[in-house]
Amino acid sequence: MTLPQTSTNQARVFEVTKNALHNTRVTRLDITQPLAEDEVLLRIDKFALTANNISYGITGDSLGYWRFFPSDTDQHQWGRLPVMGYADVVSSNNQQIKVGERVWGFMPMASHLKILAGNINKAGFSDVSSCREGLAPVYSKFDRVSQNPFYQQQNEDYDILLRGLFTTSWLVDDFMFDNDYFDAQQYVITSASSKTSIALAFTIKQRGERPAIGITSAANREFVESLGCYDKVVSYQEISTLDPSINSILVDMAGGKTTLSSIHHHFANQLKYSCRIGATQHGDIDMSDTVSANHLPGATPTFFFAPTQLKKRSLDWGAGEIMKQLSLSLLDYIEFCRASITIVHTNDIDQLDVVYQKVLAGTADASVGQIICLKTN
Repeated sequence: MTLPQTSTNQARVFEVTKNALHNTRVTRLDITQPLAEDEVLLRIDKFALTANNISYGITGDSLGYWRFFPSDTDQHQWGRLPVMGYADVVSSNNQQIKVGERVWGFMPMASHLKILAGNINKAGFSDVSSCREGLAPVYSKFDRVSQNPFYQQQNEDYDILLRGLFTTSWLVDDFMFDNDYFDAQQYVITSASSKTSIALAFTIKQRGERPAIGITSAANREFVESLGCYDKVVSYQEISTLDPSINSILVDMAGGKTTLSSIHHHFANQLKYSCRIGATQHGDIDMSDTVSANHLPGATPTFFFAPTQLKKRSLDWGAGEIMKQLSLSLLDYIEFCRASITIVHTNDIDQLDVVYQKVLAGTADASVGQIICLKTN
């Protein structure tokens, strides 16, 4: 069964140059070819764009993010950044997946996505295309909205803006708790205005076992302080004012070499764990340099891979229980964010690059959540 299709010249995808993320293009997608067995065509209704998506591009080669949605032309040069979004099934050649179903998942910045469906169950299905081999299966799953007991239509924009990054932050906090905080007495969180950092600070505050210090730019300090989820907020220029004698956990969302070095040298051996996640300071990042960070004083910086902790807790508690805990916590976080984050919609594909460049440059308003819709008529 098939819904009326968008014409070839209306289906679009947004691509970036892998080694120069500021170079972008919008190119056509050919969605007219008949679907092979088990293929499903999704029409992407909306997706969120945050600094977290920029991090996917910066770590695209090292962590495999470019492999999820390979470009149809010149895959060596061009890539498609993954985003979180909602989509509707508009054509299906799989008897278990019906046209009209609404799904949530990892998608490209595009109007459409063709997948090869597999691992189908009541809750959802996966894209089992060959390009996914060796990648974390959690990123290949599409959740069936009709089967999500925590779904609320009025939460959709906040859900795609926050769920992915909140899951990461929730798992970071759980990982630290699971390891007795590595004998640390406080968190130090860089890029404190980023939505992933805010989610982590909120989760830490909810658990109530360790204080969180937020480090941010001078321009964003007032906004970060207004959130009320950090126990203390300082600028990058004020790192030296922090008490270096306190055993600390660094959660580095900024990723810049200068900031990372400053914090490590300031706390030295009192830095008990150094957790690397984001890359908001991408102008000061060299992904090919795998040596310098390993020679900093204190704990060796270690990238956090959320699926590893998710898998552990799924084994500890059962997949159903961890999803329940995550979903309930997310609903609380969405309510918290309604008071501090305003949603702005972009529906014109010609304006997408404008929004993207602001997010890439770090000049986007931290109090605004960007929701993009490239759906065509």
